[in-house]
Amino acid sequence: MGFLNILVKNRRCSLDKLRNDHPGAIIVDVTSKGPEPWVRFSPFYPHGEIPVPNSPGVSSQSVEGLWQGLKVFETADIDPGKFEIQNMKGLKRTVRRFGNCLGHRYGTEGEELLGYREARYRLYLPAYRWVLENKLNEEMEALLVRKAENDLILLDYETNCDVDDLSRPLSHAGLVRARLLENWPNK
Repeated sequence: MGFLNILVKNRRCSLDKLRNDHPGAIIVDVTSKGPEPWVRFSPFYPHGEIPVPNSPGVSSQSVEGLWQGLKVFETADIDPGKFEIQNMKGLKRTVRRFGNCLGHRYGTEGEELLGYREARYRLYLPAYRWVLENKLNEEMEALLVRKAENDLILLDYETNCDVDDLSRPLSHAGLVRARLLENWPNK
């Protein structure tokens, strides 16, 4: 069997249009609104035990909790309480509430602040990869089986698959795609 495509499309796209444009493709919603088991790919999903980089003995329930909890703002430092959230709600920390984001702290201790690009590589990518490799083995295998059958479309709210494109939020579906294709982004 030849190589089949893995595409990342916006969840807001019409399913009828996607099916028409990609006949026979298997469509999987990997967002926080997706069905079981695919919702588990959401960065908001509370897998638990996700190691917080550069923080010995500290873990987060979700990747998003880790990402948001390590943000440093003009009027607020990190918020380790975000690591504990299990209901996928109340995770976001915004500039509207806390002022400009100064960066992400590299771990819960120390003073090193990472810029946006560096934070993606040193915080988000390791945390999300850890989830894929330690919490989603069965789901990844199921996607590989589906990919072997036909084109696979992963639905996400974001479609930016380029870690270095800082103009838009990163698509976690793009990271799932990269892992399935054994093409994980490196600096």
